[in-house]
Amino acid sequence: MRARLLVDQRIILSDCEFAEIIVWEVPEPVRGSGHDLKYRLAFVVNGECVVRYDNEAGKGDHRHAGTQERAYRFESIEKLLADFERDIARWRRENHNT
Repeated sequence: MRARLLVDQRIILSDCEFAEIIVWEVPEPVRGSGHDLKYRLAFVVNGECVVRYDNEAGKGDHRHAGTQERAYRFESIEKLLADFERDIARWRRENHNT
């Protein structure tokens, strides 16, 4: 099996904000992850990525918020998307961009 693109979506949230969701099904787990997805979810404000979830080879599943990077426990694509949406809402609330 070759890698298969499942989602490639950019969602415009305002004049200066967008979310980008890219998910691939891969033939074997990315080094450091235990599932068959390769993903990058990013929330960008004024050209700066302020929230990102990805599973870079060697690092496994992790989450970036500002300058902080933490491991992320991947359970399902549905939970990943829900966590990403929750983080966007929190960032917008805390930064008065509702």
